[in-house]
Amino acid sequence: MSRKDWKAENYYSKDFDWDQLREQVESDPYLQFHFLPFSSENVEAHQDDVVAWDEFHARHSTGKFFKERRYLFKEFPELASCKDNSKVLEVGCGNGSTALPILCGREGIILYACDCSSTAIERAKEIVIPAQIVPSRSIVHDSQSLNSSDEINALNPFCSDETKHCIGGVDFVTLIFTLSALPLNRMPKAITQCFSVLKPGGLLLFRDYGLYDMTMIRFEPEQRIGFREYLRSDGTRSYFFCLDTIRSLTTAAGFIELELEYCCVKSVNRRNGKIMKRVWVHGKFQKPT
Repeated sequence: MSRKDWKAENYYSKDFDWDQLREQVESDPYLQFHFLPFSSENVEAHQDDVVAWDEFHARHSTGKFFKERRYLFKEFPELASCKDNSKVLEVGCGNGSTALPILCGREGIILYACDCSSTAIERAKEIVIPAQIVPSRSIVHDSQSLNSSDEINALNPFCSDETKHCIGGVDFVTLIFTLSALPLNRMPKAITQCFSVLKPGGLLLFRDYGLYDMTMIRFEPEQRIGFREYLRSDGTRSYFFCLDTIRSLTTAAGFIELELEYCCVKSVNRRNGKIMKRVWVHGKFQKPT
């Protein structure tokens, strides 16, 4: 797809009231298991996250499972208005569904991308490279820094020669549907790593699953592996955030909160006509200057 064919999609976030959805879900007797206390003693060992995501991307080898996130410039207009040669680090790039819209929609941007899954990295390269994007503007690399004790400087090999490393060297970090795939106890370190890689004044752009999203209430009791944490049948995990959790994580890392809200979107299943209520958390956080 060439740049001239690329168009941003509309961005919707207020199709329904989140508090009304919360009341509806919490009053449903069939959904009460979602709110039961969950002790750390109940948490069992699960398949390695990297293995699960490698297998996931191998199954979805065509790259069509994730749609391109063309709403990003509407949700985060800073990406569209940034200076030439602004640097973006995408954490958890998957098959490139975030990287491709950014690169196609904003010429002059430099994007680095990493993922714990080497299979995902290969899929991203297969999608990004044929899109007629200047190769020097996108560098995709395998990294397990968010799934191990390694620091963000594990990404050093693919950073540009003039900076030598990513620590304090990028203008934006995108964390789009990535944090929820980590175990809860690893999230503080992940956010701290995002903080360390940003320049002073740089932005963390965040979007992920929100509390009472349709996919959360579809999980069965046996798939619950923690408080608001679930394990899919394919071994990948998903956490559903409330605003306070994200606020606590980012504040503890040193970020200044600029925006934080629920995005409540109604979508229609084309097969059966049913309305699906999706809830995501939108956030924008700044590293102090």
